[in-house]
Amino acid sequence: MPQNLECDLIVVGSGAAGLTTAITARKRGLNVVVLEKEPVFGGTTALSGGVLWIPMGPHGRQQNPADTAAAVRTYLMQEAGAFYDEATVQAFIANGPKMVEFMERETAMKFVPTLYPDYHPDRPGGVAVGRSILAAPYDIRGLGKDMPRLKPPLKTITFIGMMFNSSNADLKHFFQATQSLTSFLYVAKRLVTHMKELLLYRRGINVTSGNALAARLAQSALDLGIPILTSSPVNKILIEDGQAVGVLASGEGGERRITARHGVVLACGGFPQDVRRIAQAYPHVRRSGEHLSPTPAGNTGDGVTMAEALGAVADIRFKDSAAWMPVSRVPYGNGEFGVFPHLLDRYKPGIIGVLRSGQRFTNESNSYHDVGAAMIRACEGQKETAMWLVCDKTTLGKYGIGYVKPAPMPIGHLVRNGYLIKGDTLAELARHAGIDPAGLEQTVRDYNKDAVQGRDPAFGRGRTAFNRYLADPENQPNPCVAPVQKGPFFAVKVIMGDLGTFDGIQTSVVGEVLKRDGSAIQGLYAVGNDRASMMGGSYPGAGITHGPNMTFGFVTANHIADRAGARA
Repeated sequence: MPQNLECDLIVVGSGAAGLTTAITARKRGLNVVVLEKEPVFGGTTALSGGVLWIPMGPHGRQQNPADTAAAVRTYLMQEAGAFYDEATVQAFIANGPKMVEFMERETAMKFVPTLYPDYHPDRPGGVAVGRSILAAPYDIRGLGKDMPRLKPPLKTITFIGMMFNSSNADLKHFFQATQSLTSFLYVAKRLVTHMKELLLYRRGINVTSGNALAARLAQSALDLGIPILTSSPVNKILIEDGQAVGVLASGEGGERRITARHGVVLACGGFPQDVRRIAQAYPHVRRSGEHLSPTPAGNTGDGVTMAEALGAVADIRFKDSAAWMPVSRVPYGNGEFGVFPHLLDRYKPGIIGVLRSGQRFTNESNSYHDVGAAMIRACEGQKETAMWLVCDKTTLGKYGIGYVKPAPMPIGHLVRNGYLIKGDTLAELARHAGIDPAGLEQTVRDYNKDAVQGRDPAFGRGRTAFNRYLADPENQPNPCVAPVQKGPFFAVKVIMGDLGTFDGIQTSVVGEVLKRDGSAIQGLYAVGNDRASMMGGSYPGAGITHGPNMTFGFVTANHIADRAGARA
């Protein structure tokens, strides 16, 4: 690879937003180069759930033909509040379906519908189905020699490296493997297939969720001849006559100069690993609380920092600067640990979340972002921002909790290493966990009184379609509520993490990076989590990161191609 390169467009970052931008621009006839800081491509996307929120898309129209643009606008007005921007929302509604149709028609990208409700389906404009789609599973052998360069999924959410389909049906079989012959055979077949993959390829090749989204996008880019240059961090944006004309990037042979006739697009994944910036943006970090992000270590805010150096605005404006995700620290030994995102356990009946006081503080079956925001607020004035998920022996055996798998998987090693806290009584559990024993006992008494009848008058758990979606439909009358009553009792400590940042570079609708006076820095664009979220720090539904990010990557690329006079 020559030290100095010339192209039409540089995209900095290889997540969903960056690759969508690159693919769209290449399809419009531009010569594109993608630069990736890490030795693997896929970014945060490869670690994510792979869901896109695309109202009235081709799949959603079949599920919910009654959905309307007016309903979407109403819902987003409720969610974004003071940060609602009509022009941006209109562009998203108009271009989201077009982006999906384009990607499925022109690339290796395939989507499947989901049954996800909006996260607040009871609010005006919210719906119970039809706005969230999912990347279809993918065999990564389609990447050929580039297969090793795909970022692997989070180790903590796989089972010996095997990924689960993001569907209740798939997970249901794993939960019921010891109770149903059908489920046992299903799980056995999956395990045999996976073990063969490990023997042949040393990794699972049938990937799902965000790993499938990243892999399909990467295959599409590589098929188009777009180079994805990994281990190529960008050090500086080159400016001539007030216009971005290229970058200086490191590589195997040292620093290289890459020039671009039609601009530079920042898609560096936001700033979740920028210690200085999150200390300013995250309330619990400002008060010296612990934060553990499962996002890539390379997401250190490079795009935001380089843009600010050129006069761009990236103020911390939102009440919630990131997509909050309650996480737990999983000790591996020898000082190493993993990060487990609590995506599923909180919805299950018989699992409650308490503070150090032993008191519940929120509806545990709300979205991860809502529970995280509630946890941050409930711990205001305290140094520590944490909760403990608590359950009894029956619930643990049925569903597991956190990194702990359901029966018959062993739990002893997780008790010994301190991840899973155990007590024969609630008081003993509380003492081991550092929770107030009297507070926990009183909370469980109060909760159980109504839980035996499937009710939660304190927080209304199970009230919405979203609460119930990831719960246990066989637990009636409320799939989210069951008592905590049969010892021994167990707990896992949960702290704050995130799925990516919401605050970011302020841009025009088409992604032009803006200065404080509202003028654009010519030739410089931002997409993905580098661009400030249109949601204003709220989290309306599954996929509200990838959906807008890929949509505006599509919009930005078409804008650049139009300005370049490229073919339609």
